[in-house]
Amino acid sequence: MTTTPGSTIPATRPGREDGYGTEPGDPARATLVGGAGERLDPEQVSRFVEQAFAGADLDGRRVCLVVPDGTRTCPLPLLLRAAHRAIGDRALAVTVVIALGTHQGMSEEHLAAHLGYEPGALEATYPGWTVLNHESWRPETFLPLGRIETDRMAELTGGLMTDTAVDVRVNRHVAEADVAVVVGPVFPHEVVGFSGGNKYFFPGVSGPELIDVSHWVGALITSAEMIGTSGVTPVRALVNEAAAMIPTRRLALCLVVASGTDTLHAAAFGTPEDAWAACAGISAQTHVTYLDRSYRRVLSVMPERYEDIWTAAKGFYKLEPIVADGGELIIYAPHITEVSVMHPHITEIGYHNRDYFLGQWERFRHQPWGDLAHSTHLRGQGTWDPEHGERNRVTVTLATGIPREVVEAVNLHYLDPAEVDVEAYAADPDTFVEPHAGEVLYRLRG
Repeated sequence: MTTTPGSTIPATRPGREDGYGTEPGDPARATLVGGAGERLDPEQVSRFVEQAFAGADLDGRRVCLVVPDGTRTCPLPLLLRAAHRAIGDRALAVTVVIALGTHQGMSEEHLAAHLGYEPGALEATYPGWTVLNHESWRPETFLPLGRIETDRMAELTGGLMTDTAVDVRVNRHVAEADVAVVVGPVFPHEVVGFSGGNKYFFPGVSGPELIDVSHWVGALITSAEMIGTSGVTPVRALVNEAAAMIPTRRLALCLVVASGTDTLHAAAFGTPEDAWAACAGISAQTHVTYLDRSYRRVLSVMPERYEDIWTAAKGFYKLEPIVADGGELIIYAPHITEVSVMHPHITEIGYHNRDYFLGQWERFRHQPWGDLAHSTHLRGQGTWDPEHGERNRVTVTLATGIPREVVEAVNLHYLDPAEVDVEAYAADPDTFVEPHAGEVLYRLRG
């Protein structure tokens, strides 16, 4: 693996138009409704979804719908009911797989609320459909698709990975279907630039090998430089390459959601590459807010859909760019009581910047690379050397239900959530408060 700290993509450079040798997608080939300045009403959305699925060749096919978990804002009940009406009894079978990646599974109560049916009564709302969690913890979940060899990895990552090959595995319900349809939103993303599209396959329903490698590639570039990068980034190229190995026809209904609501700005249907490209351009206009100044303190108020710090870390990623050098970002989430449910290694590793790991690579190389990547994403920009140790650009503070000793053991600062007065923080001119953190990216103008 190439581990040179300077091997990064400048923050101002967009993704490559050639897609690093993968299909970059063409917005003009997707069917689109809405736009950056629009808000679609439910009737418009339902009509678009019904027409999209009615026009797809699904007759007699085994169909797999891949949808987001509860950490993404998305009006799934509206979308899936429209899809169900359009598909009717045309398909041989329909399986809905929740793209959990490595997140914990959703309970029946959570699934019912998420998809819009009464607990235990899926058949009453979606007759003939099956709903499943992506069970990343079960080896039998996956089918092997092949391997991305070292030479190709070097091409896809722009030279960041030169001696690493990766096995590609995907959820068997996707690989064994005739048609796999992604249904999910596009937001600025810390690992890939913009989420959505083929990312619902990898890492959404993929094996851990590609998850670890792709996230570490993103960490080498750093979240601060990757998040909100347009076009095909090295991680998007890896995702596209792996998706092309799926022996199933792939389609996508990509969405641009008004953050924290069930309202859509836009929806696009087509191949995952084309539909994603159409929505990523709109997301860049919708989900990125530019400010004229930085702040010494930023308070990220996390919605309850984020159940641990592993997922609530988005409150840092999306606001890190507006924190002044030497400033502090506070993740305020009294409801969170665990660092990570599914990734216990993170409490052993702690949170550190990229150079901390690269400078001591032999010590850390055998840890899960996805865990290392998450560690760097939440710790942010900084440096490390043997003489001075670790120096970070900003302070990261947790005001959560996690005990002080646990917070400090993972190299973060602790604040008693009872001491946080959100209104008082908002009145402080040196503090920026984001009341619904996690989806909108903030950047400095210019």
